[in-house]
Amino acid sequence: MARTALVTGGSRGIGAAISKTLKAEGYTVAATYAGNDEAAANFTEETGIKTFKWNVGDYEESKAGIAKVEEELGGIDVVVANAGITRDAPFHKMTPEQWQQVIDTNLTGVFNTVHPVWPGMRERGFGRVIVISSINGQKGQFGQVNYAATKAGDLGIVKSLAQEGAAKGITANAICPGYIATEMVMAVPEKVRDMIIGQIPTGRLGEPEEIARCVAFLASDDASFINGSTISANGAQFVV
Repeated sequence: MARTALVTGGSRGIGAAISKTLKAEGYTVAATYAGNDEAAANFTEETGIKTFKWNVGDYEESKAGIAKVEEELGGIDVVVANAGITRDAPFHKMTPEQWQQVIDTNLTGVFNTVHPVWPGMRERGFGRVIVISSINGQKGQFGQVNYAATKAGDLGIVKSLAQEGAAKGITANAICPGYIATEMVMAVPEKVRDMIIGQIPTGRLGEPEEIARCVAFLASDDASFINGSTISANGAQFVV
């Protein structure tokens, strides 16, 4: 039976790789995006994956968007909470707005994405919740108090959901990518990029497809006994 997967922030970067990999695995995929209509349209034209626009930081928008996805594609079996933003600044210069924007998207956005689909997963006796956290949620990072707090909080969400969902056939797991060769990372000055790579024992950046393959495994039936876990995909930069 074909299953339906929702990938937030699923039309660019790591999210795009996840969407394409899940489609290749036979899932019907819905990818959300926040603002770039042209990029989303190009992604749909290139991949055939439907895109849906809403702000994951807004519960009512998320609820309405998810209802539309389910109306068009069927009940959502797999949720990949990938959407995230950064608003970096040293803590003494961080504004309340920079704090709140990141909290709304990266932490509350996970609640807003999972909460509306949770009852359906319980009723059907199957669900996969996969949250894309970060190496910086595990170890912290200078200038990212807001981001690190949200990504650490995402791990708490996963551990709790795993316990609540297990009896209903639902698993909840997290992936903590290290530095991945996305547009954002590749756009930093080469000198800075070389410094980042110098901190990775593997000696290179990760590829978006490597994170996507972790997602595909966690979404599969083969991963049914893996619940409440965190996969660190960081080239041994930080070992938990």
